Amino acid sequence: MRSTLSKIAAVVTATALTLTLAACGSDGGSATTLRVGTLSDAPPSIYLENGRFTGYDNELLRDIAKREGFEVEFVGTEFSSLLAGVATGKFDIGSSTISSTEARKKTVAFSNGYNTGFTTIVTVKGANLKDPAAFAGKRLGVVQGSVQDELAGKTAGAQVVRFPDYNAGFAQLKNGTLDGWVVPQDIGQKYLDQNPAVPLELGYTVEDKDTPSAFAVAKNNPDLLKKLNDGLAKAIADGSVARIYAQFYKTTPLSKELQPGGPGLLVKNL
Repeated sequence: MRSTLSKIAAVVTATALTLTLAACGSDGGSATTLRVGTLSDAPPSIYLENGRFTGYDNELLRDIAKREGFEVEFVGTEFSSLLAGVATGKFDIGSSTISSTEARKKTVAFSNGYNTGFTTIVTVKGANLKDPAAFAGKRLGVVQGSVQDELAGKTAGAQVVRFPDYNAGFAQLKNGTLDGWVVPQDIGQKYLDQNPAVPLELGYTVEDKDTPSAFAVAKNNPDLLKKLNDGLAKAIADGSVARIYAQFYKTTPLSKELQPGGPGLLVKNL
């Protein structure tokens, strides 16, 4: 009996060791790879460059992933389906300058914020769309499902035209089929900087004060949410957020809450 028990114990020990080594990988440490839904056409926040997804949001997420012991695989998608993809498990994380609105918190959970910003309208020079009262009867382009979609939809008399991505809307504005293109200010300014020959300007601008940009995760994944928040807090504290931000935003100052020693931008989920 003792011999039989010894053999069983030896088998169990060997099996456990095999499983442990398999979990670690042959190199002694294999990190979990998480799928990240993102966009490809919204610099400086999120964009594709030489086949690589980059931008402030995505480089910051890479930094957090390294700190917290996981890897990321970026997958391009349309914004209108991004949050549903996170909620249903198609993506582990959503990274796309997602404003953490109360309505969106019903679908996903958000990390603490990593950026604040402004919404603006890009118009043809001289269009004089400096006030929402001037939007009546105007064709305003938006990315479907975005905060800008919500803003334009609340403007009395405006004709809202929805697009799957930023490039499609800018193309329509450029050829004259839109009166204005409602976008995050940094994206609008970047487009103007890259297309100086196109006679466009920024019009009405409003601050997104209470809904900082945050990473989206499924509501049933509190462990991942904790990792994102822990990694973000460390990146704020050691100045990595400020360093990465400065790589992509040359003129827009970083929120004081995100500078070294700052408290961060707390997001409360429902």
